[in-house]
Amino acid sequence: IDFDLILENIKDLNSLVGEGVSQIEHTPRGARLRRPEPFPFALYQDGIVLGNGAFRPYQHPATQQWLQDIMDGYFPSELQLRYPDGV
Repeated sequence: IDFDLILENIKDLNSLVGEGVSQIEHTPRGARLRRPEPFPFALYQDGIVLGNGAFRPYQHPATQQWLQDIMDGYFPSELQLRYPDGV
């Protein structure tokens, strides 16, 4: 696993969705600025943890797909339904 490539691609993907840029959220009384909620994950020597989920070893097929999507420069397909505009 190329951790340097993963971290670099995550930075690139974050910039694509406007990391640190506030969005306008309409409210019943007008509008306000809102920052997108980050999606936390942790990389470990033997696996990953996504959000508040369980530990996922690198040998698990879903983990391999998640990492491959990132290494290919794409948002993980697993997150596309939940975050259609990126996360």
